Amino acid sequence: MAKKQAAPAARQEMSGIERLGLRVSSMINHPVAQAQRWVTIHRLDTDGEREWEEVLSVIDETVELELTLNDDGSVTVRWERQEVEVAERGEVEFEPEEEAALF
Repeated sequence: MAKKQAAPAARQEMSGIERLGLRVSSMINHPVAQAQRWVTIHRLDTDGEREWEEVLSVIDETVELELTLNDDGSVTVRWERQEVEVAERGEVEFEPEEEAALF
């Protein structure tokens, strides 16, 4: 009996915007960045101008994030710890840091 081999799934390359978004998201969600609540992002040679501007635009439009353009072309993203009121007790809790994914 011959076994049918599944046709290899077409490997889909990530677009430049997806790759950059994933890198930025990973940097923001890194435990050190979460502890200090800021991260500096550098544009790599492989990051296209259009992709870089689009990601910066998304970050800039996010109300909870503060964007600072640095002299060396990098960008520093800062955020505050988010408070959430617990409805039953009227107490304030902080959201878990892990839920800060943007992309």
